[in-house]
Amino acid sequence: MILPIYIYGQPVLRKVSRDIDKDYPDLKELIGNMFETLTASDGVGLAAPQIGLDIRLVVIDLDVLSEDLPEYKGFRKAYINPHILEYDDTNVDSSEEGCLSVPGIHESVKRPTRIRVKYMDEDFAEHDEWVEGYLARVMQHEFDHLDAKLFIDRVSPLRRQLIKNKLKAILQGRFRCSYRTKLAHK
Repeated sequence: MILPIYIYGQPVLRKVSRDIDKDYPDLKELIGNMFETLTASDGVGLAAPQIGLDIRLVVIDLDVLSEDLPEYKGFRKAYINPHILEYDDTNVDSSEEGCLSVPGIHESVKRPTRIRVKYMDEDFAEHDEWVEGYLARVMQHEFDHLDAKLFIDRVSPLRRQLIKNKLKAILQGRFRCSYRTKLAHK
């Protein structure tokens, strides 16, 4: 089932998410719905707060980029209770990011190119690994959602000032996107 994406201004996007256990109701179905929603909205990552749930769950599908980044062919993964344990600040990269919850805004964001993450997969097997490159960027963006942060919180104060009117328009429901949304005031 395709779920609506919660848009900037929704309180759940500013709430720190909680860990879940294997007894979380209908988890496999939820993960399937999140992947379906992600595909329908042409995104590469989706965090549970973006569908209104304050739980530590993220799905990432980089297969859509495999034509340009062949190393991600078939890459489609769910991350349960993910946490970033360490940032390797040796290399920091600035790249443009957008977000399904902040439609129409794209800004350059600086992030480390390598991180150490801990998470559980769909079978609740624990993983602790170093991740780098584009996947590290996507993970940082999505895992930020779990900690009540949006990519726009990471842009310079000047850029933030320059996008203020666009953010105000989003809060008022004045934006366009091709997927189902849920506004803060509805």
